[in-house]
Amino acid sequence: MTSTPTPPGLARFNALDRDAALAALHEVCSCTAWARRLLAARPYATTEDLLAAGDAAMAELTAGDLREAMAGHPPIGRPRPGDPTSAREQSGMAGASDELRSEMLELNLAYQEKFGHVFLVCATGLTGEQMRDAVKERIGNPPEREREIVRTELGRINRIRLSRLAEEDVRA
Repeated sequence: MTSTPTPPGLARFNALDRDAALAALHEVCSCTAWARRLLAARPYATTEDLLAAGDAAMAELTAGDLREAMAGHPPIGRPRPGDPTSAREQSGMAGASDELRSEMLELNLAYQEKFGHVFLVCATGLTGEQMRDAVKERIGNPPEREREIVRTELGRINRIRLSRLAEEDVRA
């Protein structure tokens, strides 16, 4: 039986000092409680181990932890300057018409007014229209239901980002 070598990014992450590892996890998710749980479980043998730890930490987040995590996400269609991760994830809005961008702005504001935080969806692979349709569909949810949807979407985003962290060879 041959063991699979640790992916280059995961080996690098495991070797980081505490502060650098915490900073790397904050790039994935801005929730301190989530990042500390993952940090405490290092080292990880496989990407699946890292993803499982991320899922377990996500399941334990309080409403306050979720608010902290969501505060690290820009509104759909408006990634922060110098934030290549959000720009890549929201690339479906890159070629959106002015009309769609305007509609998303209005929907984002209405959603934020109702729920008190940005609309969060795992935007990777979605078109601008699909993102718009998602906010339209979810804006009618009761707050409790929306909080659980947000937890699921945040978990999906974190899994994509953790996978990238584990697989990325920074020397490449």
